[in-house]
Amino acid sequence: MTFPSCGNTPLGIYPLVDRANKLETLYSLGITTAQLRIKDLKNKELENEIIQAIQISEKYQARLFINDYWQLAIKHKAYGIHLGQEDLVETDLEAIHKVGIRLGVSTHTTKEIEMALEIEPSYLAIGPIFHTNSKVVNYDTVGITELAKWSKNVPYPIVAIGGINLKNIQDIISISTVDGIAMISELLENNRISESKTKMLLKFF
Repeated sequence: MTFPSCGNTPLGIYPLVDRANKLETLYSLGITTAQLRIKDLKNKELENEIIQAIQISEKYQARLFINDYWQLAIKHKAYGIHLGQEDLVETDLEAIHKVGIRLGVSTHTTKEIEMALEIEPSYLAIGPIFHTNSKVVNYDTVGITELAKWSKNVPYPIVAIGGINLKNIQDIISISTVDGIAMISELLENNRISESKTKMLLKFF
């Protein structure tokens, strides 16, 4: 199966947020792609947050990927879904494909990249590029050289993730052809979106 394309516009700076209300600020600043990654809500609270995030994203015609909760993403007609390696086995990929929702897949090793390519996703996320404190990852860092190799050899958009900030983003841009760069903590100050940092990062795409 081949999942739909994300279009001709690069995914660009790709924030991961835990609440829908952060999306309005990001989109108003020029962000065009985001991911809603919620780990602390359940049931109706979770569903309402996903509904709100989709509505805000549609208002700005932005590309929103829902992390993990693929059933709710299908139910509420999300633009895209993002899955980790551990989620692929338990997910009905055929159901996602059938409704035409885009799919992003996390990868950390050569083996995982090769497995993800068999799914023919909308994009591959590769990381952690650098050490990160935003998520516990039991993998070695990929590094810029390996990222550059994959970004040139993989026939799908690549999103780099993990420990990327204003100090090292230029290194990634200069030697790789990534389609997007995912960020979490770098865009936040006291858990609020930093408008100044977001504007500076947008200049790289």
